[in-house]
Amino acid sequence: MIIDTLANADKYTSVHPLFAQAFEYIKNTDLAAIEVGKYEIADGLKAIVSSKVGMTAQESEAKFECHNNNIDIQVCISGNETFGWKTRNECKSQKGDYNPEKDVLFYNDEPSMHFTLNDNQFVVFFPEDVHAPMIGEDEIKKMVIKVRK
Repeated sequence: MIIDTLANADKYTSVHPLFAQAFEYIKNTDLAAIEVGKYEIADGLKAIVSSKVGMTAQESEAKFECHNNNIDIQVCISGNETFGWKTRNECKSQKGDYNPEKDVLFYNDEPSMHFTLNDNQFVVFFPEDVHAPMIGEDEIKKMVIKVRK
């Protein structure tokens, strides 16, 4: 997992072959004005923009998730978004089977930590990062870039 501000995004372009293009897309997009929806960026890169009121930790942690084939770059555009997190190696209670169509696997485990992103901060979740997003009381606008592993 990586947590940082968009001002430092260039430091991470070498982590994955598609990260430079993903962060370039974020930098060249008017995040305040972008509409809610799905955007195809390039082969192996897509963006999902959402804006909704956050949920309780209990609601979010009921869908404590990770991905096998995608890396998430989650950008907080506005609001305060809290996440639960735990490494997949420490999760013991898988909830159901892996869904290859949606590239998602859920766990019944509880996060080992929580952290909060504010405007223009981002987190990168790799396949080993189990996460519970969208925890908050107010409106959260965010962009998730799905990066094919």
